Amino acid sequence: MKAITVQQVEKFGKVAVLMGGSSAERDVSIKSGNAVFESLKKQQLDVIAIDVKDSSIEALEGKKIDRVFNIIHGRGGEDGVLQGVLDVMKIPYTGSGVMASALSMDKLRTKLCWQGAGLATPKWFILKEEKEIEQCIDYLGFPVIVKPAQEGSSIGMSKANNKAELKKALLVAENYQCDVLVEAWVKGNEYTVAVLAGEALPVIRLETANEFYDFDAKYQSNSTQYHCPCGLTEQQENDLKKLAVEACEVVGVKGWGRVDVFVDEQDVAQLIEVNTVPGMTDHSLVPMAAKAANCDFDQLVWRILETTVNE
Repeated sequence: MKAITVQQVEKFGKVAVLMGGSSAERDVSIKSGNAVFESLKKQQLDVIAIDVKDSSIEALEGKKIDRVFNIIHGRGGEDGVLQGVLDVMKIPYTGSGVMASALSMDKLRTKLCWQGAGLATPKWFILKEEKEIEQCIDYLGFPVIVKPAQEGSSIGMSKANNKAELKKALLVAENYQCDVLVEAWVKGNEYTVAVLAGEALPVIRLETANEFYDFDAKYQSNSTQYHCPCGLTEQQENDLKKLAVEACEVVGVKGWGRVDVFVDEQDVAQLIEVNTVPGMTDHSLVPMAAKAANCDFDQLVWRILETTVNE
């Protein structure tokens, strides 16, 4: 990993850790935010924790903040809205800017960008209403994975093996009031690659007893296995790292992020999504990858924060 560039806590000034938000990922964000806050406090930074329950403008009003560590997951915090507010207030912040945040939060638009850049991603169908189900089945077959296009943490996702399950999955995903993305099921191994300041961290292979790596497997299950080393050859892992960095560059991701990818049975890497505000809980993947690179949680938090400082 690259060397630390900021040595003194004074360089950061007063830091606000923004957490919470109003999306379906609020509880996860609170856990992530508290972990980041405690780490910065332990490292003697001038830091405050702010639970943003509604308006980020009101939450920051009257507070003299030099920079923000944004750990609000989902819509309102990860989709360009908060980034726009902070840009107008001229407050530096962790993570990507307005454009990359908005693009990456939308799984459909992300896939369109990757497709345009010649990067592989699973076939998909935007299912707008029940009468299009037959057309979706004709195009993708079964099984498929059904996703709200603008939710994270696998919220609202379902696997469908037949028409009846697809109808049920559509009803679940429609509750999140965004495009419903139906994606071809990829048979193969699932990997995740954290990217920090343009550098990919060690690759993690995910293994779950659940049908897929859903919310329970991510945050509640103790049976999910995380393999790091991931079991790939050195060349294969380097190729996957390079792909993750390129995937971030295509949509303009800055600072840090995490790319999820499947390697199918033909050894083709299929990009799934990129997270611009990854989790920082005790079950989260970026801290695991950093630890494998001999970077503990406190060092990771510091390195993410220093991406907000222009040397």
